[in-house]
Amino acid sequence: MKRLILVRHAKSDWSLPGQEDWDRPLNTRGQRDAPEMARRLRSRRLKPDRILSSPAVRALTTATIMTRELRVAPSLLTAEERLYLAAPADLLQVLRELGGASRQLMVVGHNPGITEFANRLSADDTIDNMPTCAVFTARFEITAWDRLDWGCGQDAEFDYPRKPT
Repeated sequence: MKRLILVRHAKSDWSLPGQEDWDRPLNTRGQRDAPEMARRLRSRRLKPDRILSSPAVRALTTATIMTRELRVAPSLLTAEERLYLAAPADLLQVLRELGGASRQLMVVGHNPGITEFANRLSADDTIDNMPTCAVFTARFEITAWDRLDWGCGQDAEFDYPRKPT
C-alpha cells in the first residue's frame, strides 16, 4: 500500500511589481498556513518518507516549512523542475519515475494541475479547487509508484487552512 499527499503551495506575495512568477515568496498568511497544515498531517500520523516539490520559491518554501514541521530529514526533499505548473499527465509521470521505494510520498505543486491531478487519481468525490496550502491525501493499493494510475485512489481526504471544523 502507498499513500500520496498532494499539497498546493501556500499563499504567495504578489506585491512586488515585475517580479517573475517563479520567484514569488510566501506572504504572511502562507508562512502561517504551511506549518499549520503540516501539524494537521502530523496529528493524523502522516509523515512522508519522500517529498517532491516544484522548485518555484513559493512551492519550495512551503515544502521546506512542512519538512521541518513534520520532522522529516531535509535530504528527503527533492526539487523537481518538471513539477513547476505541471499538468496532470506530467505529474503522473514524475511520480512514476521518482516515487522510489517511499510508502508515503508528498508532492508540492501548483494549480490548476494539482487540483486536476487529485481529481483524476481519486475514485471518490471530486474537488472543485484546492486553495493555497490545501492538502489532498489518498491511499493506493499498489506495490510501486510506477503502477500509479487514474481513478485508483481510495480513502481520499481533503483539508485546507480555512476549512470549517
